Amino acid sequence: MLTFEEKQTIIESFPELSRKDVSMKRVNYHYADSKFDKTVVVQHLHPNGNAFIYVADVPGYEPDSRGLVNVREASEAELRKTIEDAIAGLAEEKTEAEPVEEVWLDGHNSKLELKEEIGAWNIYHGLNLEDSFGDYQEAADYLREEGFKKVEDGGIVR
Repeated sequence: MLTFEEKQTIIESFPELSRKDVSMKRVNYHYADSKFDKTVVVQHLHPNGNAFIYVADVPGYEPDSRGLVNVREASEAELRKTIEDAIAGLAEEKTEAEPVEEVWLDGHNSKLELKEEIGAWNIYHGLNLEDSFGDYQEAADYLREEGFKKVEDGGIVR
């Protein structure tokens, strides 16, 4: 495990981070050019070597509910990579994905629409809500079980 001083030296080698001392001899490091309200990259670097890095929405990490991963046992290479990824995550603006809207047809040309809306996957028959599911796969499986096939771009039924 890297010591507090070794971690501090590695973190401070990133010129885009600024240091802020916090309580109990802990140190935070901020990324001022963040595209978001969140600017803390390294949170609570403690003299015992413990620290957290903010990697919410960064692929390849499994952060806690606050978007943080613990780097207490990280090697120098792991620590550097995690910091680089965290900075990159805060530096790029996230683009909202277009909500999914699909048309499904059955053998009688009955049409249902599958729409992603506020965290749910809703199936509509015209303006009427037919059913709602927690994820896409559940909704698609339901439609297939009912004999529907998705209409791809260009009107091809699959």
